[in-house]
Amino acid sequence: MKHPLLTNPRMLLLYGLFWMLVASATALIQWNYYNMPAEHAFLIAYVQFLLWAVLALNIWYVVKYNTIGTNSWLRLILFHLIAATIIILIWVYITNIVVALIMPSLNEMMTAGVPSRFFSGYLFYVFYVFFFMAIIYYQNFKEKVKREAELKSLIREAELKSLIREAELHALKSQINPHFLFNSLNSISSLTISDPVKAQEMVINLSSLMRYSLKHGQNEKVTFGTEIENNKLYLAIEKVRFGSKLLPLFRIDENCYKSVLPNMILQPIFENAIKYGVYEATEPVEIITEASCDGEFLEIKVSNAYDPGVRSKKGEGIGLRNIRERLQIIYGNPALLKIKDTHKVFSVILTIPQK
Repeated sequence: MKHPLLTNPRMLLLYGLFWMLVASATALIQWNYYNMPAEHAFLIAYVQFLLWAVLALNIWYVVKYNTIGTNSWLRLILFHLIAATIIILIWVYITNIVVALIMPSLNEMMTAGVPSRFFSGYLFYVFYVFFFMAIIYYQNFKEKVKREAELKSLIREAELKSLIREAELHALKSQINPHFLFNSLNSISSLTISDPVKAQEMVINLSSLMRYSLKHGQNEKVTFGTEIENNKLYLAIEKVRFGSKLLPLFRIDENCYKSVLPNMILQPIFENAIKYGVYEATEPVEIITEASCDGEFLEIKVSNAYDPGVRSKKGEGIGLRNIRERLQIIYGNPALLKIKDTHKVFSVILTIPQK
């Protein structure tokens, strides 16, 4: 906190003019009402008041670095009493010396007036203490208002980012869910004539799956155990459709089930495996899910064999792109999804931070 007068030329000028007016008014009173010679009255008034104006600027530092927050009331009063006495002693001594040097004949009168100047000095000191305390209070108040405004601005910015992030997540989920629903309804439609029993089984499983999706629609993260059970339900739906061609296998460390990950993030990986591995296959295809965890990361690997020729025609699809975008939004790192392709086996590896 800088000195309010020394760092502000305009205020310093007004401060000097104020004490010039006080000195002039005092000299005029002494001249007109107490019949003091004009040159004596103006000399004494200007020397003592302008010298006080200069010395009193130091009271700012006394007030600034000694507050009730850092001292007891008794210690604070004692400190100000000592500071006031030192400043007044300097003021009276220099005033007497300067006046005596200019007009030696006033030396006796200046000596006689020392007690009254001491009294005036203490009154001036008390005034300056309250004056500077008021300035410090005002400056602290302005700083507080400024900090609160900055904090509110940061909070509003954070809330806006959170709303944008939430909107992006909902947009991605709205892309994933209809994509799966479209495929499932197509399967049910084809089975209603050829195998009504399987169609009914698919409808029941799809109903349970959609209830899960709606239940967790507002929750970004679920336990790995909950998510894997949901995806087993999804694979059961697709098992009705593909029969013995689809062979889901799970190799999961028991410690991983309590780990957390974004809701509905595995389903697009299984969709991708079925679309490019199972759909065109003539032989059974294993979709192998492996999971391990070390407390800091949950690593999930989903692998499936595929026909490279079929895959090159199909492309990658929207599912994996959406997963990358969700990982970017939630964790700020799209590289948490990795793809490994040996041209015979396609693997998707997810690394989910746990801290």
